Amino acid sequence: MEDTVIIQDVSKSFGKKVVLKNVSFEIKEGRIYGFIGPSGAGKTTLVKMIVGMDVPDQGSIHLLGEKMPNLDILQQIGYMAQSDALYTALTGKENLKFFASLFRLNKADRQKRIAYAADLVNLTADLDKKVSAYSGGMKRRLSLAIALIQNPKVLILDEPTVGIDPELRLSIWNELLRLKKEEGKTIIVTTHVMDEAEKCDYISMVRDGAIIAHGTPVQLKEQYLVNTLDEVFLKAGEK
Repeated sequence: MEDTVIIQDVSKSFGKKVVLKNVSFEIKEGRIYGFIGPSGAGKTTLVKMIVGMDVPDQGSIHLLGEKMPNLDILQQIGYMAQSDALYTALTGKENLKFFASLFRLNKADRQKRIAYAADLVNLTADLDKKVSAYSGGMKRRLSLAIALIQNPKVLILDEPTVGIDPELRLSIWNELLRLKKEEGKTIIVTTHVMDEAEKCDYISMVRDGAIIAHGTPVQLKEQYLVNTLDEVFLKAGEK
């Protein structure tokens, strides 16, 4: 199984603040990989560099065999940022049509993908409303739909379920698991919710810019002789 992402000795600072220090790991294709940690731990900076929106001060990041940043690879990436980047004066459908137009999809495929993505996030009935009238949770759902619009090989989702009700959160995770299993997609998720971390194949726990623990949820609980990932995080942080 090939590596979708290879991160080698990556460090990043903003001014005097060190955000990431000497981070290295690989992400295999067809896996759900979670970055777990509190706000300010460095998770968002890391995913932005994987997408190519930022560059490391040292080290390198390769995605699908290409060194990032690389504009050509963006066709293969579905990215959902932590803060919604939507056109609020447009309707939900107009937002989806606009973002779909940025990718190499014919008209029939665009219509299918818009219908699929809107249905997944339970927004079909609200597509004709202006996004300015959407609640915060609806905007998050629309952002997730946009990340899925071009049927990407790699999904990178930064806190995708914040502000989403538990029933829909479960539905979204069921779809992520299906995309991994049936379509072989590589999915990278940041979260601070430990029950979501349990659904990942591999997780890296991030604290103060460093990876303090890495492995499958089962491996980590066995390694630290505990029953929950919360306890793993606390024990790993003591080292």
